[in-house]
Amino acid sequence: MGHEAQDVLIKDFLVFLVAAGLVVPVLRLVRLPSVAGFILAGLALGPYGLGSLADSWPPLGLMTLSDPDAATPFAELGVLFLLFLLGLELSVEKLWALRRVVFGAGLFQVVCSAGVLAAICVLLGLTLEAAVIAGLALALSSTAIVMQLLVDSREATGPVGRAALGVLLLQDLLVAPILIFIGFTAQEGGPGLASVLFEALAQGFVALAVIVVIGRYLLRHLFHLAARAGGRDFLMAITLLAVVGAAVITASAGLSIALGAFMAGLLVGETEFKHQAEVDLEPFKGLLLGVFFMTVGLGLDLPYILKNIPVILGGLLGLLVIKATLVWIAARLFAGGAGLASETAGLLAPAGEFAFVILAAAGAVGLMPAEPATIMTAMAGLSMLLVPLTWRAGRLVHRLLGRRHADGDTAAEAKDQTGHVLIGGFGRVGQAVAAILEREQAIIVGLDTQPGTVARERRKGRQAYLGDGAREEILIQAGLAGAMLVIVTLDDPDSAERMVRAARRRRPDVPIMARAKDADHAHRLMQAGASHVIPDAIEAGLQMSARALEQYGYGTETVRDIIAAERDEAYAMATQDQT
Repeated sequence: MGHEAQDVLIKDFLVFLVAAGLVVPVLRLVRLPSVAGFILAGLALGPYGLGSLADSWPPLGLMTLSDPDAATPFAELGVLFLLFLLGLELSVEKLWALRRVVFGAGLFQVVCSAGVLAAICVLLGLTLEAAVIAGLALALSSTAIVMQLLVDSREATGPVGRAALGVLLLQDLLVAPILIFIGFTAQEGGPGLASVLFEALAQGFVALAVIVVIGRYLLRHLFHLAARAGGRDFLMAITLLAVVGAAVITASAGLSIALGAFMAGLLVGETEFKHQAEVDLEPFKGLLLGVFFMTVGLGLDLPYILKNIPVILGGLLGLLVIKATLVWIAARLFAGGAGLASETAGLLAPAGEFAFVILAAAGAVGLMPAEPATIMTAMAGLSMLLVPLTWRAGRLVHRLLGRRHADGDTAAEAKDQTGHVLIGGFGRVGQAVAAILEREQAIIVGLDTQPGTVARERRKGRQAYLGDGAREEILIQAGLAGAMLVIVTLDDPDSAERMVRAARRRRPDVPIMARAKDADHAHRLMQAGASHVIPDAIEAGLQMSARALEQYGYGTETVRDIIAAERDEAYAMATQDQT
């Protein structure tokens, strides 16, 4: 019997690899996102797809997944790695900066969405308890799908990514209280709800405190020990220990395992081993998340959906409209402008994976009738399949709003930001600098005087604003007070000097990097208050010299050393004070 189970597992593993290596790439060729590709692959290869025909034609059994439940642990690992890597890209300071979004937009969205959806369920005939549970289940969104899409598009730490993450964090924190509420409602007697929730809150606080203490005072030492032991194998073991260990701690307190993995990522991200952990886990994350998305498809009962298609599609449309409207209001009130709110609404309007957990828990204790639970599960699964499409719709609205208001965009909405890089001049040089910094998860605010440039960059999702960086009031509106760095790439030498002087006058402490035309311009920029200047002429000469030395046969390291020495000398001469 054990040998048969092993054969089934190996066969299922081969089916998954075929889907991941062949089916999903083919779907990508027709511009279908990998997330939707894995869900459709799971639907096709699962028990409700081709598997339902295996009895009629046995060879189909070799091309389908025989034991979908066996993939669940691997699917959960994929979600853990995704949230861990997301935590690596953020920091405790950036997370604290999201508190307005988390407790403002997040709480507003969940409470209002759950309330409206519960009221509709009551009108449709559900009991009050079942309606509240249904509203809470469908009010949550998919952390795994939303963050995977944002990470793939490199927008996880941009304005939309931060807004979506803030709401999703609040939703993850509410999963445990919702499950406790279900268990309490099913009991006829026992302790009061307030005492149960207080106990759960205390356990959650203790669990998070334990993770923070271990991460702050032990984790770095463990990484150093593994590094001295001499291998990536040991570093990988410590990384896995951090991810799984934190998930176990939060799970033991009744919280989401994804929350524990996210906390571990935040703490590892504060160590010098951040990039090593990111590189080591990235391939595993992609494959294991593929398993997760396939399990979503496996759970979609296709015959039942087709049988009740009018009811399910009507409910799905209502769910998307209601949640999109409320998410838009929440994001507009607590996160940013109308364009950002539209894109965030597109991401968070569909339901999420926790809907399955909550509805199953309610059904197990007799609070949720089987037929409504099945319909809502189908609605949730189909809505998750639509996340890439609803996001695309939200981005389209964002772009339309950006095009409509491009000529009137000002930097006022960036005024209260902190920890960002302010770039004056968003032409080719400014865009190149922004692209590199964004890859390292920096927050960029760009200023330019060309409406076309601003409109184009805003359509890409960047914080670009129309304004003259040489004007002090524009710099204030662009968030100069909270900027961690100012970069001046303006083409006009006089405008560059005025921007440096204005920024230095308002922020004597902020580092200012400026692009200089030549050595004389570099002198003037230093006198205006620049911390560091990059002369175009010097860099062009150094790059050409490097290529010439390579043509002469010099080795790469030798060329690098020669150019570094010449650069230091040239910069010292270009930026020394005039006497």
